[in-house]
Amino acid sequence: MVTLFRWLVRLTVGLIIASVALLVLAWYFAVRSLPDYGATYDVAGISAPVEIIRSTEDVPHIFGKSDRDVFFALGMAHAQDRLFQMNVLRRAAQGRLSEIYGPAALPADDLARRLGLYRNARASLDAQDGPTRDALAAYADGVNAWIQQINLGARGRGAPEFFLFPDEIAYWEPADSLAILKLLAASSTVQLRREVLRARLSLAAPERGQELVATPGEPPLPAYASLFPGDRFAGAERRTAQQDWTLGLAGYLAPSLGASANGWAAAAGRTAAGGALLANDPQFALTAPGLWYLARIELSSGGVIGGTIPGIPAILSGRNPHLAWGITPAQIDDQDLFIEEVQPGDANRYRGAQGWTEFATRKETIAIAGEEPRTITLRDTENGPVLPGGHLDIETILPAGHVAALAWTGGRGADPSMTALMGLMRAQDRAGAAQALGGMVAPALNVTLADDQGVGQVLAGALPVRAPGNPAQGRLPLPGWNAENRWQGIAPAPAALTDLNPEGGTVATSGAAGAEGAVLGYDRGNQYRQTRLRYLLDQREVHSRDSFIAAQNDIVSPVARALLPLVGADLWFTDEPAAQGTPERQRQDALALLANWDGAMNEHLPEPLIYSVWMRALQERIVRDELGPLADELTEIYPDFIDRVFRNTNGAGIWCDIRQSAPVETCTQIARQALDAAILELTTRFGPDLASWRWGDLHRARHVHPALGELRGLSYIVNLIQPTSGDDSTVARAGVLGYGAYPWLNVGGAAYRAVYDLADPDSSVFIISTGQSGHPLSRHYDDLAELWRRGEYIRMSLDPALARAAATGITHLEPASQ
Repeated sequence: MVTLFRWLVRLTVGLIIASVALLVLAWYFAVRSLPDYGATYDVAGISAPVEIIRSTEDVPHIFGKSDRDVFFALGMAHAQDRLFQMNVLRRAAQGRLSEIYGPAALPADDLARRLGLYRNARASLDAQDGPTRDALAAYADGVNAWIQQINLGARGRGAPEFFLFPDEIAYWEPADSLAILKLLAASSTVQLRREVLRARLSLAAPERGQELVATPGEPPLPAYASLFPGDRFAGAERRTAQQDWTLGLAGYLAPSLGASANGWAAAAGRTAAGGALLANDPQFALTAPGLWYLARIELSSGGVIGGTIPGIPAILSGRNPHLAWGITPAQIDDQDLFIEEVQPGDANRYRGAQGWTEFATRKETIAIAGEEPRTITLRDTENGPVLPGGHLDIETILPAGHVAALAWTGGRGADPSMTALMGLMRAQDRAGAAQALGGMVAPALNVTLADDQGVGQVLAGALPVRAPGNPAQGRLPLPGWNAENRWQGIAPAPAALTDLNPEGGTVATSGAAGAEGAVLGYDRGNQYRQTRLRYLLDQREVHSRDSFIAAQNDIVSPVARALLPLVGADLWFTDEPAAQGTPERQRQDALALLANWDGAMNEHLPEPLIYSVWMRALQERIVRDELGPLADELTEIYPDFIDRVFRNTNGAGIWCDIRQSAPVETCTQIARQALDAAILELTTRFGPDLASWRWGDLHRARHVHPALGELRGLSYIVNLIQPTSGDDSTVARAGVLGYGAYPWLNVGGAAYRAVYDLADPDSSVFIISTGQSGHPLSRHYDDLAELWRRGEYIRMSLDPALARAAATGITHLEPASQ
């Protein structure tokens, strides 16, 4: 017995020692991948010594003798800090995520292959001008120089994630950067998603279903089923399970994910310091690390500083000594879904404009970790590539024997958009910027501009040309064989939508600016946020950098201010005081709080929580009886719809009546029931004391690591979770998930914010949502996250002396001896 006990002790001690040794070994190899920012490297591909000066926040300031050397060093800096993220973004565009993530990523790879993101990127390389091709090549050489350093110096494979996934670090190619730009373009537009939703709503509720997503002044649409008389549909209510948010972000970006931004500027005559001001905050899904990366590069045309996306060698939002610019996804209708009839008895042919036509087909093989490779057949029609039926539940709107093909302005080769973006950061004034942006195709952008002489705005990107007889004008999927439904081509944005000298000296956009209607489409972003932004800009005659910062962090919900007086009109203070502790008293207390609330979605207040849960419960009660299970997939609130219902616009009040019940319910009754349901839900979560409830308890920003975020244990290290203010309609946008066990999670926001002050350029301020490094063990992995949450910033200067004075490390690149 004693001998057995001794062996058990020895075995236990041995296991403990082995476990500690493994942890130490894992830590050692992980730490080995942290770059030394004070090192000197001999590298091939530069003509003269280059310096990468790192600030306290790990922002690289790059100085070299030539533009080629500078772009080389930018590629190396990106790779030092974000190599795994760059590799994943490239894989997402190539359709090769399954090689590291396994079969769960197969649908994403299938879609990327069908869209031809990487194929079109390769075809676009020759469409770039000479300086851009040189920059892409130099950038790729810089990335590869760091990969070589990893291989030569045993630097932990470059990032700890590479130890956990069976991944070979392939050398970077110029086309890889173009592919990430294509992925960015596909991720920024949601027009396909909205077309499918309109069709599903029409099938579920043919008489009024499309009212839910209609915009004010939008002309009526035909019932979707009427476009395919006699055909049978799979059924709009049939649905697949909502995709896990983390899986949807496996590649950091995903087609149809959606993006937004605010961009506004005031000319010198409208500012206190006598110089133009410009603010910009591109809004994407929140990840860890974030999508954006701060950098400063010194080009022959002057220094450039601002926000980059690792993998793309351009300052996408920033300033140079003479010009500041900010980008906003333009929210134009740049996609149309066409329903194609497959020839009965011959799956290789479809009904074209001139009769039955062969699909253009090709086969591609997708490697899958842990499984046998999968070969897929990709089909293209005259309208575009055939999409998988599972994407966005497209199969639910397909007549039997039909498939869906996508026409998209970005789905082509010979796209010079990278040249346009490179020209933008080299431009010296607004006119030069507008000229450079003339070649932009996708993503379509509203670009806000400011220089010493004034401010302006440019709509840059290609627009589809639709026939006047098109019955949907981009809002519904249409039969692809009808000539009047097809695109007549694509064209650059009209010159009339460029304004370089706005009246009043200010411009503002949240993606909804410009002409509406058939030219740009009817889905024009959040008009409430646009109105609030314009109000903040117009309420002051003279602006300062601080007023721009305050506007950028504004958390007042214009939707709450619009809906609460309408929805609660017949509920405020209408009942006799109820006893403490009763549901009636809770309702009265909740209404009293909301009646005195200014609409600020402050994380520390109960009112935003009550309002948000109430509006979601209200919309659910209004639409459930009409839409059935489809109501589960409405992940956002539609304020224009609720407004129409409670004003009974064109008889929309009928939505409040529950069809299955004998009584005729009023909107006031439904509003009261929804409020009671919201209070009950919140009481179950947080207890009966309304004053103790907090918006930030449910509305937390979740910056998820796409690769490690769901791994037990590691998720606590790599994911960042913070309580946040705002909502989807506030200028400081904080979009909610909208489904699942935690629908109030903040999963989208301004991953980059900047305010550029041309009166005192070095006082310009910047912030990103996490940190500069993608390495979870780096102190720069999350050192900016708390500043971002509090609405604070860091300064970045173009002054080389200031960069050197504040340097925490200087990387020296020396030309390798031949």
